[in-house]
Amino acid sequence: MESREMSSSKNELEKDVTLNPAPAQADVVTELSEQKPEVAETAAEEVVNQVSEAETASEESLTNYAAMTKEQLVDALQQLAAKPVTEVKDDVARVRVAFANLRKEELAKEKEAFLAAGNEEAAFAPMTDSLEEQFKSIYAEIKEKRAAYNAEQDALKAENLAKKREIIAKINEIADDADNVNRQYGAVQQLQQDFKAVGEVPSENDTEIWKAYQVAVERFYDLLKMNKELRDYDFKKNLEQKQVLCAEAEALDEEADIVEAFKKLQQLHTTWREIGPVSKEIREELWARFKNASAVINKKYQAFFEERKAVEKKNADGKTALCEKIEAISTEGLKTYAAWDEATKAIIALQEEWKQFGFASRKVNNDLFARFRKSCDDFFAKKAEFFKQMKDELAANLAKKIELCEKAEALKDSTEWRKTTDALVALQKEWKTIGPVVKKHSDTVWKRFIAACDAFFEEKKKQHVGVHSAEYENLKLKKEVVAQITAILEGEPADDAPAKVREQMKKWQEIGHVPYKEKDKIYAEYKAAVDKAFEQLDMKANKARMANFANSLKQMSDTGKVYHERERLVRAYEMKSQELKTYENNLGFFNAQSKSGNSLVKEMERKIAHIKDEIAMLEQKIKMIDEKI
Repeated sequence: MESREMSSSKNELEKDVTLNPAPAQADVVTELSEQKPEVAETAAEEVVNQVSEAETASEESLTNYAAMTKEQLVDALQQLAAKPVTEVKDDVARVRVAFANLRKEELAKEKEAFLAAGNEEAAFAPMTDSLEEQFKSIYAEIKEKRAAYNAEQDALKAENLAKKREIIAKINEIADDADNVNRQYGAVQQLQQDFKAVGEVPSENDTEIWKAYQVAVERFYDLLKMNKELRDYDFKKNLEQKQVLCAEAEALDEEADIVEAFKKLQQLHTTWREIGPVSKEIREELWARFKNASAVINKKYQAFFEERKAVEKKNADGKTALCEKIEAISTEGLKTYAAWDEATKAIIALQEEWKQFGFASRKVNNDLFARFRKSCDDFFAKKAEFFKQMKDELAANLAKKIELCEKAEALKDSTEWRKTTDALVALQKEWKTIGPVVKKHSDTVWKRFIAACDAFFEEKKKQHVGVHSAEYENLKLKKEVVAQITAILEGEPADDAPAKVREQMKKWQEIGHVPYKEKDKIYAEYKAAVDKAFEQLDMKANKARMANFANSLKQMSDTGKVYHERERLVRAYEMKSQELKTYENNLGFFNAQSKSGNSLVKEMERKIAHIKDEIAMLEQKIKMIDEKI
């Protein structure tokens, strides 16, 4: 009977050694409950480590140190240094990484500037950074505090180890006195409480000391000749405590925060292991109830982390896609303010989209943010460079135009009519070659320039009244030419009509200048009459020229000459296209508010129309060659 009681006591201890299940191992409790106490103890340590990592992941700080400046990071580290080292370990590490990244970027730029200045790479030495020195000083202070804390903890654990060994020795001493073991039950109970009250020991001794304690207690219970009333009382007390633990474990299913529920479950398992055995008849049933309640929380906890992992992967994929989108935005073709503004809107839209994503996994989140931020920084750096360049170019153009204004103003009172006219015309041509200026100065500088030109030409006109009478006579002659062409077109069709029109066109060319204010009007009437004649009498010069070209092309038997002619035409086409672009750009710079300004605009419009005709003819010729090839 005594042997059976001792065996039962030993089994009670083995059955009640419980473990903390890990987040990804919901059924680990079932497996470990079947193992020996020493095997279960080792597995328990591994599971507890996994739980600790999971808790750390779930409590990740929301502080975004990666977005801080160096000054802000130094202040943050200073604040962390004032807190207990056990509370700031992860934050200190993240601050250090963020500061190192910023310092690394600064050193890279410093070295790049050093090499760009023509220096040798081997001669490069970073400049002293007071913030870095301050940061290192604070970090060294934290390291010293951490080392002191670790040393203190190591000393405390060593002291605890000595205390536990002393308690184990006392239990073994009691167990060795088989005759008086019953009378020592209360003393052993107190020693067990003392053993539990002692804190942690060094991790390398944890398993060893627990096994030694288990062996000592088992020896005591194997030898204990406890009376039935005392034993039943002990079982009843343990049963009540474990039933409370079962109820608390079952109530955790209603806990909204699964991470907090899992943490409380670990505490319940620790308490369960510390409570003594219950009667053999209900032992398995009670353990099954507690294990089942634990399994519910373990499964929910595992599902929580799997769901969070899926969300983090979705966020990582989304952030990676945004990185690829922003990296695909090329700045090479951005040559205007409007183009840069459009690209900027796209960048800002991507930044707003980035904010909609939550955290990715800790492994990739910082790298993705650094990648995205670098692309944004590169874009805005290039934008700033473009705007600076444009600002300098606009300022240079303004300086050039102001210089032309000064030259025109210096000439406006001249009485050397011919020489000054040529000089002002040259200045006007030069004006056309200068690019745009800032909008707020554009009208002012143009009005200043054209006012100087108009002042001279108005004075010149007053001095040449006699010349105007001849110009009015020329105007009369040109009107007659227009009338003759119109009469030819309105008369009976005749074979010599084209020749007569060309004869009138020749007369037109021989007639001199007309009054300046009538120049555009009479030319428009003449051009309309000639265009109508060319259309009505099939006199288009281009048609004749194309016919001559087609004939010449037929006579080219050498393929090499044909290709050479095509290359010549393509070069001419490109030159004309560039010339057209230049005229169209310059046309946008004029504000035709004066007579002279209006004339310049109309002259430029005529040139643009002529260039477009030439481009169309070149396209036709190239097409004819391509068809021949």
